[in-house]
Formats: sequence, C-alpha cells, structure tokens
Amino acid sequence: MTDTVLFDLFGVIARHQSPEGRDRLVATAGVPGPAFWDAYWSLRPPYDRGDLAGPGYWRAVAEALGVRFDASRITALTEADVDSWSGVDEEMVGLLGELAASGRPIALLSNIPEELAAHYERHHPWLGLFGVRAFSCRIGHAKPEPDAYVWCLRALGLEADRVLFVDDREENIRAARALGLRGHLFTGPAALRRVLTG
Repeated sequence: MTDTVLFDLFGVIARHQSPEGRDRLVATAGVPGPAFWDAYWSLRPPYDRGDLAGPGYWRAVAEALGVRFDASRITALTEADVDSWSGVDEEMVGLLGELAASGRPIALLSNIPEELAAHYERHHPWLGLFGVRAFSCRIGHAKPEPDAYVWCLRALGLEADRVLFVDDREENIRAARALGLRGHLFTGPAALRRVLTG
C-alpha cells in the first residue's frame, strides 16, 4: 500500500472555474474576454507562487491589457476570482474523510494564490484532514516545477515511491513521476477508489 496520497485541489477536490464565475470576471474587468484570459493566465504563475499579491497581480493584468484597474475594481476582481473557484465536489470531500478515518495519510499540493488559500481555510474545515498542506503561494513553488514536489516529500519525510500523487493535469503527473512519485490522472472518484483499494 502507498503510504500517503498527495492530492491536487482544483479539478480533483474543488471544481474548476464555473462558467458563471468566468463571465462575472470578464464583466467586472470590462474588457474583451479573449484578451482578459490571455493576461489572466499568462500572469498567474507568479501570483500562484506568491511572487505577486492580489493587488499587484491585477495591476499587472491591467497593464498587459493596456487599461487601469482602480482599488475598487481590484477588490471586485479579487472577490469574483475567489468566488469563481469556490465550488467543491462533496463526494471527494467524503472520500477524504474516509481515508483519514481509515488511517491513510493524506496531503495536499495546490497551485493557489493567497487570497484563495485564505478563503478555503476559512470555509472548509476538511483542510484539517491533510497532514501536509502545500499551497504554492506559501512554499514559493508551483506545479509542475520539480521543487513543488520536492518540498512535499521533505515535509512528509518520505521517499518518492511511497507517495501517490493525484492530479487532473497530465503535465503535473509527468513531473511527479519524473521524480519517482506514483501518479494517478484523476478522472473521477470511482476510478480513484479503484486505485486506492487495488
């Protein structure tokens, strides 16, 4: 049996951005959607790593778009962004509880900015089930950077082959496997249960 299951958050336990949330963000920014998403995603890695705080991230997005966001617009964008990522898969939350109750160690590695991490800590007590919580904004590394996985292995005190990494993105699984972790590409709770009990 693999000692510890290292979970991704978004796309595994939490939902990806909702269509409604995405629409709200574009409307709040007041710019065309394609240009907004190009700037949003291209500047996301330093925000996820904690190199930029929320206001700095949104000012950089505005600069990339050739516009200016004032303080109230930045506050509204931050709130809309957090809300767009706030959906949770309750079946997966239940599975986390089952694993923890059975004595199976679980840990978390998520690409997440500080504002969103703080939101999840305030609203989701199940985060306390994880023995190690590696939020990219606090460890200074984001997947698929090797140092993100190395940080987790050091925090867990385990060799790589004693950890099963679960993520919904192929590039993140490849990066984990390159370091010796076992990997499961998440497609849903049923398939994951089969792997965990196999």
